[in-house]
Amino acid sequence: MSKLDLRAQPHRRFNPLTRDWVLISPQRTQRPWLGQVENASPTEGPRYEPGCYLCPGNARAGGARNPRYRGAFAFDNDFAALLPRTPPASWNKERLLVARGEPGICRVICFSPRHDLSLSRMAHAAVRGVVDMWAAQQRELSQRDWVRYVQIFENRGALMGCSNPHPHCQIWAGASVPNEPRKEQAALSAYGSSHKSCLLCDYLDLERSLQERLVCENQDFLAVVPFWAVWPFETLLLSRRHLSGLDQLSARQRDGLADILRSLTGLYDKVFGVPFPYSMGFHQSPCDGRKHPEWHLHAHFYPPLLRSATVRKFMVGYELLAEPQRDITPESAAERLRALAG
Repeated sequence: MSKLDLRAQPHRRFNPLTRDWVLISPQRTQRPWLGQVENASPTEGPRYEPGCYLCPGNARAGGARNPRYRGAFAFDNDFAALLPRTPPASWNKERLLVARGEPGICRVICFSPRHDLSLSRMAHAAVRGVVDMWAAQQRELSQRDWVRYVQIFENRGALMGCSNPHPHCQIWAGASVPNEPRKEQAALSAYGSSHKSCLLCDYLDLERSLQERLVCENQDFLAVVPFWAVWPFETLLLSRRHLSGLDQLSARQRDGLADILRSLTGLYDKVFGVPFPYSMGFHQSPCDGRKHPEWHLHAHFYPPLLRSATVRKFMVGYELLAEPQRDITPESAAERLRALAG
């Protein structure tokens, strides 16, 4: 049997976290491109925007007004997707039409009072303040007896549906474990039972030994383009120690997370010379009152830009109906990001 060339021949890669497959077609990078072209991302705006919903001192809905905050600032979302008073009652018709009420809390975290910054351009101390806020929010929300999962995520850029360019993220705490963490929970548990070790600890050690997809690292965190990546410059950010959540980070580890967040998002901004759009989110242990030793703190970065600042990847056709597919290999994406570090 001839040897498979992962850099040149089409193949499928297995994602052990979700147990899904992704089709890699490296030979397609040579095809002519006539896909949709977007306008290039604009440069960052002014330090303060009078009409911005999130800038210090500005008015919000219902007569609320932002304080003149100087660091990270959190508030309950005025237009929340989840509401705490929603009854958790079930509804069904003949076992085929099934629904259940989902109570929850949605919050907004402003990273900085400055309208023109992002994680990539903030000082280390300011990003550390964001990490501290994440950990505090995780701890507070997870202690509510009806909350089962706390999802922290950031949509950066209008391309990702972000409604406001002011640097911010969201936290949704709900009464159920959402689909993606639930799939990871099953995979982590099964791997731990079979191998008596942590899936992501083993994966981290493997990537560090191979060095092919490693993007950047420090004493406490590591970022790689995962072997099974779907998005062109997707990265997986992993804690180098086996921790289950942000609230378990030591002071040094919080500094390490702040450092690698600045490094990784800074590399993204250099890829095409524009503020790089992405969706990012942390996955951590459910807060259902049980111990989850299998969980390993990590974050996913999903950026859509493909060939330039004006060309992005869509999920269409085969990807919507069968499984995800990508042309540039994770190895070449990691190589390009590493090269930007100088």
